[in-house]
Amino acid sequence: MIVGIDLGTTNSAIARWHDGRAELIPNALGATLTPSAVSLAEDASVLVGAAARDRQITHPERTATTFKRLMGTSQKVTLDGVAFTPEDLSALVLRQLREDAERHCGEPVTGAIITVPAYFNDRQRKATRRAGQLAGLHVERLVNEPTAAALAYGIVDRSDREPFLVFDLGGGTFDVSIVDVFDGIIEVRASAGDNRLGGEDFTAALAVVARARAGVPSDPASPRLDEAVRAEAERVRIALSDADSATFSLVWADRRYEAELTGADLEAAAAPLLDRLREPVLRAMRDCRLRAEEMSEIVLVGGATRMPIVRRAVTRMFGRFPSHVIDPDRAIALGAAVQAGLKARAADLAEIRLTDICPFSLGTDVADRGPQGQILAGRFKPLIERGTVLPASRVHRFVTMTPNQAKVEFDIYQGEARRVDANVLLGSLSIPVPPRPAGEIALDCRFSYDVSGLLEVDVTVLTTGETHQLVLTDDESIDPAELAARRAALAALKMHPRDEARHRALLARAERCFELFLGNQREFVAGLIAHFETVLATQEPREIAEAHAAISARLDQLERERPS
Repeated sequence: MIVGIDLGTTNSAIARWHDGRAELIPNALGATLTPSAVSLAEDASVLVGAAARDRQITHPERTATTFKRLMGTSQKVTLDGVAFTPEDLSALVLRQLREDAERHCGEPVTGAIITVPAYFNDRQRKATRRAGQLAGLHVERLVNEPTAAALAYGIVDRSDREPFLVFDLGGGTFDVSIVDVFDGIIEVRASAGDNRLGGEDFTAALAVVARARAGVPSDPASPRLDEAVRAEAERVRIALSDADSATFSLVWADRRYEAELTGADLEAAAAPLLDRLREPVLRAMRDCRLRAEEMSEIVLVGGATRMPIVRRAVTRMFGRFPSHVIDPDRAIALGAAVQAGLKARAADLAEIRLTDICPFSLGTDVADRGPQGQILAGRFKPLIERGTVLPASRVHRFVTMTPNQAKVEFDIYQGEARRVDANVLLGSLSIPVPPRPAGEIALDCRFSYDVSGLLEVDVTVLTTGETHQLVLTDDESIDPAELAARRAALAALKMHPRDEARHRALLARAERCFELFLGNQREFVAGLIAHFETVLATQEPREIAEAHAAISARLDQLERERPS
């Protein structure tokens, strides 16, 4: 059985594709949401889920939550003197989910699809995969959370849909994706996000107001008081989703502290957080060149979107009411189950296809010449830019910078910053080259990247014809046979678009038309050829396909109008 898992900051869920639909699997308590909480009991046993969450106030020194935010870092969480990595804690949650699924379904879990925030970088994705492996899971694939939600939404009635936006605000992270559904293909057009923005931040903002309003004292020596304030603020925040006001009430040291809080109080406290929701939305729309009015729907995902202040913010942002046709708390797990069904080749999903995009740009470090001719190193040159539909392959030509250079170093980075030291280093490749004057040695560097996180870097020295290769994957323990199959699939992409037969044929046809016509028509054809060659150089499949169709139509029209 292959399952889909939503490993969330606040809650996690597990689901499967069964009898033609995605279904959530309940835990031992009968709930479909399991709190992402771990606690060490006094007898050294480990508690996971609701039992652990309930100890957060009474035993904060023994309990951990929101550790998903630490994934991919070296930071550790200490529970009663025992240090845990974020992967360790996540693995305990994943193991509990696996055991619950096996107990409920009566069969072993053989594989898992695990969701991650779209804006998780390579380190965070590798950490998530390691957590799955520590939990005894064979991680089939990591899927972006809004992509999973789009899958769940896209198969509700399996009808075609114009671009729609998935607005995913969970407990600890915020993601935005723009998606198309056409003829059974669910295509992600753009993604953006903020890994430090979620419902927990809204709770923290409200806790500050509640503490001041109720007069709760400060006690740095008592983490239990801080946890009690946070827990009561969270209860009030959730209550404000269904009521205009709620009472913050806390008993501490035999004294009761109370304050009446309203939705307006929460909105004022959370104003900076609401402002931060705009930039990822605008970036996603810019990346796929769509305007707000071109979105067919705005789909809300994630438990934090239940807050009226968030729904009002989204309504103001787009000038219309958002949609919540699927349960925002469970959409991601249900979408992961659809992906599990696709992985298991379920017959009732045979017509469904999913494409995803590269969430971060991938590139190498380069050097530029300064105004006085000095070498300025450490600049980032993207080869595969964020938003590129996967799988993808892109090539760029580089030349040596100094005379008699003996080698060229290619450091591979992931990120968006101009300076490579602000991006994530993935790996390095050192290429020996024959000593020649500066600029005489050219190297073609090709990046090929697939949806599962496999990156192949091929560097060819044009003078010698030698090719050097680096293979990077987010799974250090990948089976050699599976790696070979994924690399074989990428190999088919490594032809430059200008070398594809259909594009060569179109250019040849245009050249023939140039010879046939005179005057303005000949100049027009020349412009078509130049435009198509420019588009081919971008190596962007969508733009190339659109240009190919448009130029073919123009040539058809010219040939029809030509006197016989």
